[in-house]
Amino acid sequence: MDNAQSSKFAQSFTPKLVIVWREGQLSSLWRKDLLAGLTVAIVALPLAMALGIASGATPSQGLVSAVVGGFLISLLGGSRVQIGGPTGAFVVIVAGIIATQGYAGLVVATLMAGVMLVAAGYAGLGRLIRFIPMPVITGFTAGIAVIIASSQVGDFLGLAAGKVPADFIGKWSAYIAALGTIKGPTVGIGAGTLALILLLRRFAPQWPAFLIALLAATLAVSLWHLPVVTVGDRFPSMPTGIPAPHLPAMSLALVQHLLPSAFTIAFLAGIEALLSAVVADAMTGYSHRSGQELVGQGFANVASALFGALPVTGALARTATNIRAGARTPIAGIAHALFLLLFLLVAAKWIAYVPMAALAAILLIVAWGMSEFDRFRSILPANAGERTLLLLTFALTVLVDLTVAIGVGVTLASLLFMARMSEAAGLMPPEQSVDDPAQRAALPPGVEVFRFAGPMFFGTAGEMLDVLRRSGRTPRAIVLRMELVPYIDSTGAVALESFFKQATANGTRVMLCDLRAQPAEFLASFWPRQLSERRVETFQQALDQLAREL
Repeated sequence: MDNAQSSKFAQSFTPKLVIVWREGQLSSLWRKDLLAGLTVAIVALPLAMALGIASGATPSQGLVSAVVGGFLISLLGGSRVQIGGPTGAFVVIVAGIIATQGYAGLVVATLMAGVMLVAAGYAGLGRLIRFIPMPVITGFTAGIAVIIASSQVGDFLGLAAGKVPADFIGKWSAYIAALGTIKGPTVGIGAGTLALILLLRRFAPQWPAFLIALLAATLAVSLWHLPVVTVGDRFPSMPTGIPAPHLPAMSLALVQHLLPSAFTIAFLAGIEALLSAVVADAMTGYSHRSGQELVGQGFANVASALFGALPVTGALARTATNIRAGARTPIAGIAHALFLLLFLLVAAKWIAYVPMAALAAILLIVAWGMSEFDRFRSILPANAGERTLLLLTFALTVLVDLTVAIGVGVTLASLLFMARMSEAAGLMPPEQSVDDPAQRAALPPGVEVFRFAGPMFFGTAGEMLDVLRRSGRTPRAIVLRMELVPYIDSTGAVALESFFKQATANGTRVMLCDLRAQPAEFLASFWPRQLSERRVETFQQALDQLAREL
């Protein structure tokens, strides 16, 4: 690696905190950032607790995730104002891992996902996240929202449904069977919390609606001695404080078994973090560094696993709150984590009095926000391919598995894209292969010209083998113009080679001209001798050479 490459690498993988410090901005902005950090910590406190419970863990594990992950994402990340912590996107996959592998399996999967994210960041894969199609992202986030909302029905209504199945159909079957056990006080607390959040958002949007509603519900249950299940009832021996870090027990068999889950965690963390960073850039006018953001997310997840906590990523809603509160540097995110730590150490014993129905109401609001209903509805009238992609990803997320939904969605999106590219790419008609009719009339006798437009890849390879039939006759020479071909892969190169052989067998000479950088470099490495024999630089040089030789 030369000096220029080293300098570029260092610039791309320097945490934003270091950059802001070098620019001398910390001294003038830290007071505003501390206030913003306190504001977002107040918002994050009930969310972290609720997400911890929804994931099948405890409220304290959700808070530890927000403290450890939030601190390191701001300390090491590539965005100025990103706020990290547990998010709704992880609820489904985390709950599934805990159900099948136990909490120890989740910790190992989170550790593996962190290593994957660090590797992806240094490999420059952050740039590839933006190629995930919007119907896939909208489909699986809406599916996750439905699953989160479904998981809270029992606590919101106070149902005595016993151990509810993890799958969507089984869960709702259990709920329907237990409808006769609905508890009025529980419904009242849940509905009251929900209504208070919505009223505060409508008439006092600057107030911390989640925290105020949670405190109001807790006071109501405590003062009126309502028979409502609380966090302490559900988690009687819940630990408080920050546990000591330790390396989880691992084995090769366990690592192999958890690879799909770890990949899903890393994939979701990368997508959500980078989407959040992009939105933050639009709100602030700054720009994030995708590679370093993934590296920061990776180290945060490794640390979260060492502290026995949940996976973490960039949280869009909390990041937006941070920005609106005046944050301009990573100090705000670091302060948010430290304030959460203070809350956890000072007020952890009061968490036991929080009613589960109130946390369910908060998660119903979170699920609605995740659903992106307006975007979902706007994609439905689109073309059949987009609509199918959206609905299939959504249905697989809800009814089958998030990992399957992502794999099928991305694969189908790639196939649809290649189909569209193959439709748009191909050989142009002979009359469109020259710049004007006079140029065509001046072609040497027996010379035909074709112009290929678009990428030449396996989706368009068959087009090449049909060229002689389409010409309607067997010319003495063919000039293939390539200035509109931005890319060629090995299948396209093989099809081109087969075309050359077919043409040669028919007594037709083929010349390539106007090759762009990637096709020229690829073909030079694929078959250098044939390329040197058949390539000329420009279309006019090809015509001049053929005029002399024919």
